[in-house]
Amino acid sequence: MTTLKQAWVIVRSEFHGDRWKLLWALLFSLLFMGYFAALSGMIIDDTLSGHDKQLLSDILMVTMMLMLSVSFSRRTMKYISEDSYTRMLAYMRAMPVPTAVILCKRKLNTLFAIVMNSLLYFGLIYVLSPGIRAELPPAAYLAFALTWIGYSLIVAGMYIIIEFSVSGVMYFWIISAIMLLALAVSGMVYLVGGNLLLATVAVSKEWGLLSPLMWGALVLGVLSLQLFSRWTIHRLKSRDLV
Repeated sequence: MTTLKQAWVIVRSEFHGDRWKLLWALLFSLLFMGYFAALSGMIIDDTLSGHDKQLLSDILMVTMMLMLSVSFSRRTMKYISEDSYTRMLAYMRAMPVPTAVILCKRKLNTLFAIVMNSLLYFGLIYVLSPGIRAELPPAAYLAFALTWIGYSLIVAGMYIIIEFSVSGVMYFWIISAIMLLALAVSGMVYLVGGNLLLATVAVSKEWGLLSPLMWGALVLGVLSLQLFSRWTIHRLKSRDLV
């Protein structure tokens, strides 16, 4: 059996064994993404209409891209108090499950989270934001959404190696530092007169699905996921889970 098939069997068995886990993830994602989609829609409309909320729009979009690859499960919510990622690794290693299968399973979970969260978040923004519907036709908006999803993929690769390399508490502090760094970049762009949201809208509107920004972000996202995965495999082989 190939690595991908083995990983898919484990993922499928987890959901079949605990259907409440899938329902919880769907409901929490719907509530979380629904709230922030409504908030984002209002702020995007204000930004597109020329009101002075450009910094806020960038901060919100950057923050959400850091969240798209997060699966809202019990393991995610308990990663500090129970060090759930380390416990999961120890359980998999005791079965035993090959390192490549563990990593493939994690990437499948990441892709599932990004697809589900992105559909909810960007779908609801388009429904709730008349300004962005007027600015971007469906093909251009798809390019806009895929550009930001590419950014989320770049970060997802970093998340994987961090959560598989350190304890839950250390994971929290590193992720917090990444978020602060991303917000600082948004602030610097604003201070020099730029705006990430408006730039993405402009490029998506002009190029549509041929957007070089979109394809660049997606390619970098896939490369990030693969590169960090290779590093993670080496880290997993030597990490002490006791």
